[in-house]
Amino acid sequence: MSLDVSPALLQQAERGEVDEADFVDCVRTSLPYAWEMISSLVAQLKVDGGKFADNQTPPPDEQARGQLLRALASDAIRGALQRHFGVRLAFQNCHRVAVFPLDDSVDDTLARFTSVRSQLLNQSPEFRDC
Repeated sequence: MSLDVSPALLQQAERGEVDEADFVDCVRTSLPYAWEMISSLVAQLKVDGGKFADNQTPPPDEQARGQLLRALASDAIRGALQRHFGVRLAFQNCHRVAVFPLDDSVDDTLARFTSVRSQLLNQSPEFRDC
């Protein structure tokens, strides 16, 4: 299961309207490793500036790796995180998360980061088990 959904949040969904802040809080508490990774990258981007901030350190265990995969593979979760943090998220392999500002000036950098070429160049034998 991806998220630990409270009865109250489930009731919201059953009624048809879900408060996105409640959903984001559910993501934060359910996927703490992924949340910390993304929020720390957002903070790094704000402090350092630049076109993006990314993580190149593999997760410490399979549970953490799974959290990143669940957070970034779900359109709903990924979209909510992007709106909450005000960034665009990109993902390579099973751990290389990057945050990009919502600024057209970084579109070319984002396109390079998410290109087939970059994906191939970011491969190595130690990532084969991702």
